[in-house]
Amino acid sequence: MGRSLSSHSELPSSYLPIPDGPFSPADPPRHVTKKVLLISSGLLMLLLSLVTFNAYYPHSSGDGDHASLTPDEFEFSVPSSMLKPFSRGVSSGVSEKSSWMLKSINGESYPWSNSMLSWQRTAYHFQPEKNWMNVLNVKDTNFFLVSLWVWLRLAVLGELGLSASDPNVVTIWAGPMYYKGWYHFFYQYNPKGAVWGTIVWGHAVSRDLIHWLHLPLAMVADQWYDQNGVWTGSATILPDGQVIMLYTGSTNESVQVQNLAYPADPSDPLLVDWIKYPSNPVLFPPPGIDTKDFRDPTTAWLTSEGKWRLSIGSKLNKTGIALVYDTSDFKTYERVEGLLRAVPGTGMWECVDFFPVSSEGENGLDASINGENVKHVVKVSLDDDRHDYYAVGTYDEKNAKFTPDDLKNDVGIGLRYDYGIFYASKTFYDQSNGRRVLWSWIGESDSEYADVAKGWASIQGIPRTVTLDKKSGSSLLQWPVAEVESLRLGSNEFENLKVKPGSVVPLEVGTAAQLDIVAEFEIDMKALEMTGQSNKEYECSTSGGAAERGALGPFGLLVLADDDLSEYTPTYFYVVKGNDGQLKTSFCSDQLRSSLATDVGKKIFGSSVTVLEDEKLSVRILVDHSVVESFAQGGRTCVTSRVYPTKAIYGAARLFLFNNATQVTVTASVKVWQMNSAFIRPFNPQQSNSI
Repeated sequence: MGRSLSSHSELPSSYLPIPDGPFSPADPPRHVTKKVLLISSGLLMLLLSLVTFNAYYPHSSGDGDHASLTPDEFEFSVPSSMLKPFSRGVSSGVSEKSSWMLKSINGESYPWSNSMLSWQRTAYHFQPEKNWMNVLNVKDTNFFLVSLWVWLRLAVLGELGLSASDPNVVTIWAGPMYYKGWYHFFYQYNPKGAVWGTIVWGHAVSRDLIHWLHLPLAMVADQWYDQNGVWTGSATILPDGQVIMLYTGSTNESVQVQNLAYPADPSDPLLVDWIKYPSNPVLFPPPGIDTKDFRDPTTAWLTSEGKWRLSIGSKLNKTGIALVYDTSDFKTYERVEGLLRAVPGTGMWECVDFFPVSSEGENGLDASINGENVKHVVKVSLDDDRHDYYAVGTYDEKNAKFTPDDLKNDVGIGLRYDYGIFYASKTFYDQSNGRRVLWSWIGESDSEYADVAKGWASIQGIPRTVTLDKKSGSSLLQWPVAEVESLRLGSNEFENLKVKPGSVVPLEVGTAAQLDIVAEFEIDMKALEMTGQSNKEYECSTSGGAAERGALGPFGLLVLADDDLSEYTPTYFYVVKGNDGQLKTSFCSDQLRSSLATDVGKKIFGSSVTVLEDEKLSVRILVDHSVVESFAQGGRTCVTSRVYPTKAIYGAARLFLFNNATQVTVTASVKVWQMNSAFIRPFNPQQSNSI
């Protein structure tokens, strides 16, 4: 049972102002860069001596108890200061899709402990299994030689700006679908490192989009046409139940081509085995398109002529474009004249998505639906800025063209799915529940060293339902799928709490690392009427964050905070009363003081949010260790943040209300659920009959 608290007075609070600005530790890690060459030189001399010694040392054979290793066969972790990675994906003609190396102002990585890094792994967001480093039992001098060699190699690579990595994981989007009672999630996976690299397809299945079973790899890079990577693809389920999978492969010459695959056994609901079409590739870059700018086919939709149509992202100079193709059998294709959409200045369009939404009902629509009371959505992932943009408009099937309702919010220049860390998203039609479901890749904003040290990188966002906002008619609403509520445990409820200007109010909910929070806020009307008008334009990203005080904001919640407020992540509203007397509301997430660490990204995310006359300010926040997903006004504006606290972890994580406005008292009602962990495990074939 939960606990409910109702009060028209203030809760006991510290009434301390929000600390100003990002935290800088008084005693940062010592700078050791100058030591690297000195140590390396000494160890190099030692290595040469040992090489001489090793020439006379008896080695074991392959059949003995002692392994004989080469440096490239041995994995070895090193101090953070040696790891300075270089860009991997761009040289291959695809976005890097891994975290950039982040350094503190003095050039050092933060000294993360195992305890801190272990806490960052999420409890109810999907992540691949952590790969492991083989435990070597080497008893002769080769062990020391190899260790020393790898240590030196990494030191030299670090000084040259190169990198090496441990066997870990990184994920981005490949394709989702619902088939014979199972949700299938295919994702790009690097079995050899926590950075972008050797890309194959991982595969997991679920009954409810929350609890997952890991299956064997679906597809690996084993053909000339995908030798350099099995990249993004999409599934299409035909009316007779056949499953068609189209995916981009990077050839042995790094040409981007489209390939066909299908299940080896369509009667298997888990679709464990896949066959690549023997005559792949089925599509090459057309004339005028660069060989590295042709990727990520969409789910196909059926035209009125009975053909299947799909789109593929590309660019012409700096104009982002979506090419269109028709097919009858998914083996031969006809290029449709013109473009689905083209927007100058947006650059390469990745992970194009195209789908219908109902302008009347709440249910989702199959990709082939068109006609009255139907709008269409084009979404693209911009390679230039790593954000997902969309536009709502109309689709002309005859000319294969999409026209946005509002040119100011055209594809790639207007509306975004999410104003935080959110990329390479993809929707699918869930025919079992009549809904359209959106998934996305949530990357890291810590250092690559930390990713290697913790053994994994990147997660998937909680799946979201997507509908047209019927009240505005011009944007989408996103909301966590209902199944996530099955993880709710006990709750605490706080009603009508008065939060005075400049105050911070603790909410006693216990540990606050796994939460589902629903909150509503009301501004005191008398104070609002007395507030002067202003021509101020507020931007989350360029503001001073939660520490910047205004007459009507900021106010909201501090998540992943410690008792002393040395670390906290504010999710908040900021209201400005314009010269016309109208209120303009922004919804933001501030990372500036989210961590004492000096090598993590600390930005302020957010955007304006439409608040209609009859609406209270409302927010839902999913907190799951190092990820915070926030949904304002029923999902009109969404913000996802990755945060890496060093103190506000485990039992020390706390939750606070705050109001840093200067003139108004805010009334808040908050309900908080503790969240259980999702059951995500490897699939056991011996138990298949009981699943």
